[in-house]
Amino acid sequence: MTIQVNSDKNIEVSESFISKITTSLNDSLSHFAEFVTRLEVFLADENSGKQGSNDKRCTIEVRIKGLNPEAVTATADNIDVAFKQASDKVIQLLRTRTDKMKSHS
Repeated sequence: MTIQVNSDKNIEVSESFISKITTSLNDSLSHFAEFVTRLEVFLADENSGKQGSNDKRCTIEVRIKGLNPEAVTATADNIDVAFKQASDKVIQLLRTRTDKMKSHS
């Protein structure tokens, strides 16, 4: 499972944060590894550094073998919370899709 992390120009992402994201996704999605080929994480600051609530966005695009890519998005006051919420949504999405795949085989 390949994991790519991208950010807009308003979010500086350190190597340690990328490692944290990658490790978290690998750990939480390990039981879906046979179904997932690629994950792309997009981090953005919607207010470009201005103060505001729910202005950090995390979108995770998941590519499941044999299906079209799907994306989930979460927004929060900070990027860590947005990432956690988006990764929880990915887990739910994968449960739904893989359960359907298993029931059709």
